[in-house]
Amino acid sequence: MNKNAIIYYFSGTGNTEKIVNEYKKNFEENNINITIYKVTDNFDNLPNPNDYDYVGLAYPIHGFNAPYPIFDLIKLFPQSKDKKIFILKTSGEPLSINNISSEPLMARLNKKGYILTNEYHYVMPYNLVFRHTDEMASKMWKAAKQLCAIDLKEILENKQVFLKKFPFGRFIAFLFRIEHPAMKVNGNLFKVKNICTHCNLCVKKCPVNNIYNDDNGNIKFKNKCVMCASCAFRCPVDAINIGILTAWKVNGPYKFENPPINQKSKHENYCKKAYDRYFKNAEEKIKNNEL
Repeated sequence: MNKNAIIYYFSGTGNTEKIVNEYKKNFEENNINITIYKVTDNFDNLPNPNDYDYVGLAYPIHGFNAPYPIFDLIKLFPQSKDKKIFILKTSGEPLSINNISSEPLMARLNKKGYILTNEYHYVMPYNLVFRHTDEMASKMWKAAKQLCAIDLKEILENKQVFLKKFPFGRFIAFLFRIEHPAMKVNGNLFKVKNICTHCNLCVKKCPVNNIYNDDNGNIKFKNKCVMCASCAFRCPVDAINIGILTAWKVNGPYKFENPPINQKSKHENYCKKAYDRYFKNAEEKIKNNEL
């Protein structure tokens, strides 16, 4: 009998979704049935993790934590007994402090009988803070795709892998979880400029259904923003200001395939050592698995 797997995932601008789809492809290549469950603002027809041989959680790191819909999700997980779970996470920079985002999740899941066996962090281009060059985005994605296949092999071979611990990680994550309610407040400050074409892409793509049209057809925002910045990132005319974080806004998709080269960036020295170390480690892991 074939084994089966499920990945519950939250994604705003699509970085985490790209990783999850890569895992889906690799699970299928290993003849394992795979279900991917997209986390939104409701949990209709929520699959029971106890029905699967492999269970994964995937999310972008928000303020050294998982986004609040992931916390809402695991509240609904049933009790289990030594159910193994793996975690996939994405962020725009390879800093070790990002490793702590697993800790508050697993503190809750451990009480329900779930055990973390593997966790992986994939660096993908920012959708907030500043815009990476397309060349850098392509480099990130190329490394991530190769790592996904290798990392899944580790999961299937029961080779446990954990990210390096960060001092006082759980406490730091607790402090920064203020972002969850704070971003809901900031969501009330979103504004749509007159250049809006009413394409409704922001409405359709909001992962928590926080955006709607009022009776006059104007774009409006509710009070459950997760600050994924999907609306501002995807807007074809850059018409959305995102409250106090507008200065950090990134607009427009990255060109992951065949990017223009030698683009200039004002931030080329930002976390340079960390990025260099991440790519060096990725290259070594990929090379070692080619032997």
